Amino acid sequence: MQRSLQRDTTRTGHAVVIGGGIAGLAAAHRLLDSGLRVTVLEATGRVGGKLMTGEIAGTRVDLGAESMLARRPEAVGLAVAAGLGDRLQPPATATASVWTRGALRPMPKGHVMGVPGDPAALGELLSPEGLARIAEERDLTPTAVGDDVAVGSYVADRLGREVVDRLVEPLLGGVYAGDAYRISMRAAVPQLFEAVKEGGPLLDGVLRVQERAAARQQTGPVFQGIEGGVGTLPAAVADTVRAGGAEILMDTPVLGLTRTADGWDVRTDGGVIAADAVVLATPAWSASTLLAAECPAASVELAAVEYASMALVTMAFRRSDVAGTEALRGRSGFLVPPVDGRTIKAATFSSHKWQWVADSAPDLFVLRTSVGRYGEEEHLHREDSELVDMSLNDLAAATGLTARPVDTGVTRWIGGLPQYPVGHLTRVARIRDEVAKLPGLRVCGAAYDGVGIPACIAGGQRAADEIAADFTGGSAGTPTRVQGTRSEAGQ
Repeated sequence: MQRSLQRDTTRTGHAVVIGGGIAGLAAAHRLLDSGLRVTVLEATGRVGGKLMTGEIAGTRVDLGAESMLARRPEAVGLAVAAGLGDRLQPPATATASVWTRGALRPMPKGHVMGVPGDPAALGELLSPEGLARIAEERDLTPTAVGDDVAVGSYVADRLGREVVDRLVEPLLGGVYAGDAYRISMRAAVPQLFEAVKEGGPLLDGVLRVQERAAARQQTGPVFQGIEGGVGTLPAAVADTVRAGGAEILMDTPVLGLTRTADGWDVRTDGGVIAADAVVLATPAWSASTLLAAECPAASVELAAVEYASMALVTMAFRRSDVAGTEALRGRSGFLVPPVDGRTIKAATFSSHKWQWVADSAPDLFVLRTSVGRYGEEEHLHREDSELVDMSLNDLAAATGLTARPVDTGVTRWIGGLPQYPVGHLTRVARIRDEVAKLPGLRVCGAAYDGVGIPACIAGGQRAADEIAADFTGGSAGTPTRVQGTRSEAGQ
């Protein structure tokens, strides 16, 4: 139920975070370290944005992102800070496949987002002609990448379309639900972009990326999940933020944002909240609307950010009914190249991938499929039952699964994933430059520096550090405690 608000005229170093997704919650968590009073405004009845759990056949499962990159520190660090350290859990198996050319084929190793350093690493995934095309790459004239380049176009030019269509496309599509021939290499695979800018064959660039990764001697799992679901992370962070003194107001959409003489007025349908600083942690289209009056240049740039929609189809089977389906054994799931013309773009065998799922439902086999990508979203308008049947048809063709599920659920993420076309990071820089001209205002979220959980958390923390530095005259990353009060504008 929405809280009734009157005009808050208190000025004690008050920061308002608009948006209760993981980026906004990370910003609020970090802002508390600077001594600011913090209020989070969330338009819906729950925190977490695209991180969410639900039930299937009485079993708790993730209905959004299910894992987070552990080789970056932000997500694991925030989970630990929120009291979830003992519930972190790596995948029980990472043995995935690619369903292509009529068979489930092992996911190759030794590549960077599908771009190989050695053709031999691709095994049976490509045709002999496709493998031969890769082997010719070192004899080609080097291709300049300039300020940015589409991953698919560059890799196809160097290694042939088959490696893009059969491997790069499904891997990138699994992250962005996008089109590899549009996605920015600089934004999506920055380590590869830096390597190819050094010149020489792409194959050698991939090897350099791998050598540098090995030199960092990173140990431990690449990914982590959370027992009970990654979707439990936002609520845990929210509890920690509240315990630190912040207020989180649910069902409180923000209707307007106005710059005042010494801060900001944040208008909701319950009143106006006066803030010294604002972190705008909403999707690009919402941020564009809120900034239209005060920061029109940034608003225009934000309005140009495109999004892809997708659906997750979660199904639970009796374990006894799938016991004879050999193709399900030992796999965490499979990816599906769009070029093969299937409905689903991926399948995850949750009961194999996550031990906590298997332990919580030992008599069930839980899996999920994903449907929809940028420019191919017509299936999302179908009935839930149709999406279930289409997923079952593809699963039967891929694995031989003929059992019927005992329970199903369809979760639609409309406008769920921002797209990162060529030039995206330049657009983001322009947005930030314009926003920074207004004291006490920052933006963060999936539309800027990455769609993964660690990237979103890092963006929220960066925004908080910059707000604190603006507020106190300190350095970003080392905020100092705010002292004293500020007067209400116009009073």
